[in-house]
Amino acid sequence: MASGGPSPPPSLSVSRTGTPSEGAAASEPKQAVICVYCGACPGNTPIHMETARALAEHMAANNMRLVYGGGTVGLMGEVAKTLVSLAGTDSVHGIIPEALVKWERDDTYQSVNPTNGMRLPEEAVYGRTTVVKDMHTRKRMMAQEVFAGGPGSGFIALSGGYGTIEEILETTTWVQLGIHSRGICLLNINGFYDGILEWIRRAVADGFIKDGNANLLVTANNAADAIAALRDYTVPESTFKLEWSKT
Repeated sequence: MASGGPSPPPSLSVSRTGTPSEGAAASEPKQAVICVYCGACPGNTPIHMETARALAEHMAANNMRLVYGGGTVGLMGEVAKTLVSLAGTDSVHGIIPEALVKWERDDTYQSVNPTNGMRLPEEAVYGRTTVVKDMHTRKRMMAQEVFAGGPGSGFIALSGGYGTIEEILETTTWVQLGIHSRGICLLNINGFYDGILEWIRRAVADGFIKDGNANLLVTANNAADAIAALRDYTVPESTFKLEWSKT
């Protein structure tokens, strides 16, 4: 997923228990929402696309919704269309900047926005698509959907490039700063993220990350464990206790 640089903190904050500070009444059961960050390429080995499909299958089995960066290509398109095929169009919301719509558009863009005539990914295949003006708006909207979701909501990174790692690390930084308490997981297929995990260990050893924050970003080796990791996620007491909702 393409990176848009650091984003302003989302306006909807979440308490340290994981409960949204705004939204529907707590007594109303909420569906879990997972934001999946991943590549717009399929990768050079089949395991990456297979894992995208497996994640969608486990999300469907657990009645979870997907919010992602929109589009139809690579891992991004694969997880979206697999979940739609299993759980229907309401299970997926893609949020994509207008510039990327114009760049990516191909034969899979079969729907038309009635207000401006812009072609969009076919809703029956890829779910609902919202087009926004910039990357910051995209990231903010994705995060807000996760924050407003039910228990087990969080962020998962499949394999990807610069944009994927920028987004998952920014979301991890938000936990460190006390902006939210949703789970964050690297789905580390075939050791894809071993280098990032080694960097974290080095940053802890060299004093740039607190010992207590070493596991803000958790890992899993398969889709089922990634979903379980979000459900079991807890925020350590070593993170900042900042009141972002009041600033």
